Amino acid sequence: MKKVDIFTDGACKGNPGPGGWGVVVRYGKHEKEISGNDPDTTNNRMEMTAAIQALNMLIEPCVITLHTDSKYVLDGITKWVAGWQRNGWKNASKQPVRNADLWHELIEATARHKIEWVWVKGHSGHPENERADRLASEAAESIGK
Repeated sequence: MKKVDIFTDGACKGNPGPGGWGVVVRYGKHEKEISGNDPDTTNNRMEMTAAIQALNMLIEPCVITLHTDSKYVLDGITKWVAGWQRNGWKNASKQPVRNADLWHELIEATARHKIEWVWVKGHSGHPENERADRLASEAAESIGK
């Protein structure tokens, strides 16, 4: 299987408000940047959308190291999702899980890949995280222009 590095970020101008997501994908010497936006969303939804879009753009199953500065995405997919599934998509407070639609999409997007989830500190000078952040911010700012 191909080894791929993915760097994701989400941004929101207001929370909720106009949001954007950005992705940098690296396979060997090749890199691709993608981004998108939503006129009325939250930061967490944009962080999740970045990961979903990145995984879904890959044509075949891959071994992936996915870098995110979102503890929400990282902990959600690696720690919380199994319990939510067992509990009928209710959280520890017996309330419906927020963003369940995107959690379902993320679970589906991860299914065919082998993924190592890596947390990186946001806004700390990590070059690819800074690029993903710039893509997300530019996408969010482009709404209404």
